[in-house]
Amino acid sequence: MADGPFSTVCKMLTHDIILVGGGGAGLRAAIAAAELSNKLSIAVVSKVYPMRSHTVSAEGGAAAVLRSDDSLDFHAKDTIFGADFLADQDAVEVFIKDAPGELIQLEHWGCPWSRDPDGRVSVRAFGGMTVDRTLFASDKTGFHMLHALFQTSLKYDNIARYDEFYATSLLVDNGKVRGVAAINIYSGQLEVIAGKTLILCTGGGGRIFPFTTNAAIKTGDGMALAYRAGAALKDMEFVQYHPTGLPGTGILITEASRGEGGWLKNKDGYRYLQDYGLGPPTKEPVHRKMELGPRDILSRCHMQEYQKGRTFEGPYGHYVHLDLRHLGEEVINKKLPFVRELASKYVGIDPVYEPIPVRPVVHYMMGGISTDVNGKTSLEGLYAAGETACVSINGANRLGSNSLTECLVFGARAGRAAAQYATSQTPPAANPLTALAKDEQQRLDRQFLRKTGGKEQIATIRQEMQKAMEEGAGIYRNEEEMKKSCNTLRQLRERFSNITIEDRGDVFNTQLIAALELDFMLDVAEAVAHSAQNRKESRGSHTRTDFPKRDDENFLKHTLAYRTPQGPRIEYLPVTITRWQPEERKY
Repeated sequence: MADGPFSTVCKMLTHDIILVGGGGAGLRAAIAAAELSNKLSIAVVSKVYPMRSHTVSAEGGAAAVLRSDDSLDFHAKDTIFGADFLADQDAVEVFIKDAPGELIQLEHWGCPWSRDPDGRVSVRAFGGMTVDRTLFASDKTGFHMLHALFQTSLKYDNIARYDEFYATSLLVDNGKVRGVAAINIYSGQLEVIAGKTLILCTGGGGRIFPFTTNAAIKTGDGMALAYRAGAALKDMEFVQYHPTGLPGTGILITEASRGEGGWLKNKDGYRYLQDYGLGPPTKEPVHRKMELGPRDILSRCHMQEYQKGRTFEGPYGHYVHLDLRHLGEEVINKKLPFVRELASKYVGIDPVYEPIPVRPVVHYMMGGISTDVNGKTSLEGLYAAGETACVSINGANRLGSNSLTECLVFGARAGRAAAQYATSQTPPAANPLTALAKDEQQRLDRQFLRKTGGKEQIATIRQEMQKAMEEGAGIYRNEEEMKKSCNTLRQLRERFSNITIEDRGDVFNTQLIAALELDFMLDVAEAVAHSAQNRKESRGSHTRTDFPKRDDENFLKHTLAYRTPQGPRIEYLPVTITRWQPEERKY
């Protein structure tokens, strides 16, 4: 047999700090590390060009306290209440304290925040927020934020980029994470990138579900890399559905649509949320409850409308209407132009004149790699930030517009902490890392490129995984369906060992990358399903029909999932309560 792409391992590339992931959290971490010292060599490893990272698709805004009618305590309470009291309150207090400075800094770097006529940065209402505190740049906030971060990163000569490199495993030497093995997608070569410390900023894993707002690249890579190296994945059962995705594509229609005053209506033209304890309708464009309830509650309300036969039926399932017509063309063009563009291009309607069809869609993972407030994990030398991490500030349900700010706050903190750690470490030795990379090379050859006789198709296993997740870990869950999903995922893991790779080429072997992504997704999916099965209560986005009540006595605690050959091992960790005692969550 001819040599494959992994017949040799390239010479080791060495840096002080390695960042895996080039989105909002990764770039903010890189800048923070570079600011700490211009003598530190920093590598940003990304499977896509950084401006193609999923952060670019965020629309609605970023939350921070910048107005006199707001306070840090208000923001903290809203976040903790929205999290159904599963957030660590010390982490939340760090988050809301750092948030204003981060968003001001981003403006100094060029982010064009929308402004009021008096010159102040504009804020809009968002679900679960009792005060308008969401800063925005029209409805392309993530796009502008990522541009500002990317162009700022370019001024630091000590930041090197490895675009279109796919990380396949962490290199752990003597208990310390000292590097990463990554495929150069352009050449097909396996590279060794060594460092004194490593930060994972790879985003979430919404693609384990069939219907999601997440980009195709969000396959849980960083979560799985840490999980395989021995780190715990925390609170993975909490998966957020966004109530307004486009049927069929899953494209997000931002919460800003409702923040500006959009209404959700059933097939009878009725604003049904008034029937679910979210307040009466008003003539005002914006109402603090109703359409601005938290995402988990609004998604459940949609499902109840569907069960009552009050939703529309279309080729892609049930949906309701998001009505913006009463806002008028001027408001839509000024504050929601991208929403108008998306509705026009992907549904063929103009929201100035017609309501937009929407339905709940998987949007965000509250869980992730367990870290402290500085991004530090249980593995020495390993840090994480952004959606791939779980600090935890989001608990059982994230409030909209906290996530972009989270990328900035904890990206910066992880970058500084990793940089400080790196200054006290000696450079990694070549011999053990080269040997580890050679083992990884042999694994990839054996399991994928040199394997013969495989009969399973990547797409088939991926579709069956997504179907199992939707049926067992969707908006409503029960013991029987979750157990069935756990069993199915274990079978799919076994079948995965028999997949076939037809493309044996070097350059841009997208079939190989798809197989590696599926490998990671199966790990993440099992962590979600088993964590959910073990939590016998309803809290935030985790809603069990067989255990419909929140159970603080037994489950006011974080789930920790550890990888074993037999599947996830579940342990628990106390929630940190500082000033806000748990109470019934009502809006």
